[in-house]
Amino acid sequence: MEVIKQYDVIILRDDRKGCVVEILGEQDVFIIDIGSSPEDWETIEVRRDEIEKVIPQ
Repeated sequence: MEVIKQYDVIILRDDRKGCVVEILGEQDVFIIDIGSSPEDWETIEVRRDEIEKVIPQ
């Protein structure tokens, strides 16, 4: 299982792109900021199985 770190950029299974802002539990749940700027950011909670991939930085 790939370790996801705070501030990693991820792609969700529904093709939305976001940034990990907090990790809950043992890499089970993540708080993600979705959007392109502070004006349209949405902060959501996702389970690990909703993450398609981590984008290499």
